[in-house]
Amino acid sequence: MLNIRKAEQSDNDDIWAIFHEVVSKGDTYAFSPQTGRKEAREIWTLKPDATYVAEVDGKVVGTYFIKPNQPDLGAHVCNCGYMVTEPARGKGVATAMCLHSLAEAGRMGFLAMQFNFVVSTNEGAVRLWQKLGFHIVGTLPGAFNHERFGLVDAHVMFKRFES
Repeated sequence: MLNIRKAEQSDNDDIWAIFHEVVSKGDTYAFSPQTGRKEAREIWTLKPDATYVAEVDGKVVGTYFIKPNQPDLGAHVCNCGYMVTEPARGKGVATAMCLHSLAEAGRMGFLAMQFNFVVSTNEGAVRLWQKLGFHIVGTLPGAFNHERFGLVDAHVMFKRFES
């Protein structure tokens, strides 16, 4: 059974393992594949307003954060990042985390959600975000230096919440 909850200090090892697994591939996040544990913790758990983990049968298989996309006059729009372990992909974890984050964002007072840098070759993510109501509002040509494909496009995706 899938359970999503706020991350606790005791989840740091699991979050680091997921972060390292995903980022080290150099194919979906702009973070350096050599990002260290301390920097990853700053990025994923210390700077965001909240960080969550997704568990299946008590094992952490995914994580996401939520934070304002911009300060001050742009703070009504949130930004989230999601990561799922390889074995848990394709099993609805990212969908569940996104739906959870949309509910949390509304509860926190955000009016919309924006993904600033969705790598175009990450077709599963693009498809999922579109299925969940996000629209590509801009494409940044050659903005991501993909580990295998070189320079590929990145999308800005946006969803305004229902009022």
